[in-house]
Amino acid sequence: MSRGLSVDPSDAVPLWKQIEENVRRLVASGALRPGAAVPSVRDLARDLSINPATVAKGYQRLVEAGILVVKRGEGTFVAEKPPAPARGEREKELQSGALSYASLAVTLGVSNEDAVERVRGSLGFLRRKKKDETS
Repeated sequence: MSRGLSVDPSDAVPLWKQIEENVRRLVASGALRPGAAVPSVRDLARDLSINPATVAKGYQRLVEAGILVVKRGEGTFVAEKPPAPARGEREKELQSGALSYASLAVTLGVSNEDAVERVRGSLGFLRRKKKDETS
């Protein structure tokens, strides 16, 4: 998995959050399938040249969200079927992500139309990729 996951230490986004977002993207695209093992905290930290505690924090947030599961003595895996978050939690997550993306678009001077088109394109890409991966 580490070949599809990278972090940028110069980015203002904390490294643990970059790990969390990258794993979410890999799961959403189907690149990481349900039941797939993810690298151990130690292995991923070594591959990315970062502190294991940083990886552990990203993984823990993904476990709390139901995206990853830990099987004692076996490792960490993509959940077979991530739980559907409660409506309020889903709305909160979407709002947070939308605000983050909108902030980026505004600071880059991107028009509303271009920003919305990028979201549509990204959604289409992820859905096609996931469909291709599961076919």
